[in-house]
Amino acid sequence: MVKLIMGELRKVQRTPTGTYFVCLPRAWAEQHGLKKGALVSLDETGDGKLLIDTKYDTEQLPRVTTLAPGPFLGREIVGRYLLGFDIIRIEAKKCIDSDVRNTVKTTVGSLIGLEIIEETYSQIILQCLLEPSGFPPEKILRRSYAIVAGMNRDGANSLVDGDLALARSVIARDDESNRLYFLLVRILRTIIQNPRLSEKLGITAIDCLDYRLAASLVEAMGDASVQVAAKTLELNGVKVSEELRKLLVSLQVVCYDAHEQAVKAFVSKDIAVAENVRNMHEKVETIFSCIENVAKNQPVEVMPQILAASSFLRLVYEYSVDLADLVV
Repeated sequence: MVKLIMGELRKVQRTPTGTYFVCLPRAWAEQHGLKKGALVSLDETGDGKLLIDTKYDTEQLPRVTTLAPGPFLGREIVGRYLLGFDIIRIEAKKCIDSDVRNTVKTTVGSLIGLEIIEETYSQIILQCLLEPSGFPPEKILRRSYAIVAGMNRDGANSLVDGDLALARSVIARDDESNRLYFLLVRILRTIIQNPRLSEKLGITAIDCLDYRLAASLVEAMGDASVQVAAKTLELNGVKVSEELRKLLVSLQVVCYDAHEQAVKAFVSKDIAVAENVRNMHEKVETIFSCIENVAKNQPVEVMPQILAASSFLRLVYEYSVDLADLVV
């Protein structure tokens, strides 16, 4: 394949009638089958660049990949999904056994839009049925955050109330959070590879990078909330003292306010709101220090779980600061 030298310069010329033109590189034109009289499409990006498309009138072919059954098949399917492949074929030399089929079905269930469209003795074909333009990154991030915010709130409540059912509910919701995270990563990678989609959604490559980091931080908040719920289950219904309860609630209130403002700041690009998140640091550390002091007087079978859970709540705040920092 012929490749152009990056940053190649071409002089702008002008015809006697006033039309400006730039000559296309010969190697590039031949590589794409262009001849005299051929039509190409010109699109202007939001930052003033011109995109030349030689296949503007042809339907984009689906991206296809083939996998063989193996010990990491589930991870490989997720990886191809995140890379934006439209069709994923799983092909075996002989029969695909029931364990492999179960792995495929479980993995497909964790990925939004991916479906099994064909299944035979030695082959399984998966296809992603999503239309990327229908999933703006901001919308997905907001939905993901709404789930994580509920997990964070309920995880702390399950801890202070000793509510095991609520803790299990928090852990169960993590699957949906992960599904949305995977979807957002796929959409962002698709946008980066498709300038027209980038223009349609109004998302630049730099925006995609920021959204990728933001999505990772929101997903990490969900994981920390799951850990709080896990500590509740370890306590097995034991309720904390009233003094600890008040401190944990106070920590939760500050952390919730922090990640709520962090997401707001990220979406609106409001530096003042982002700075509010960072300014909560002293309050968080003061409450956490009080929790440590009070926890020392708790029974030895309770103290480790309380300290670990409060540390995960504080970690949520730290993720909120990182998210707010993306605004700057």
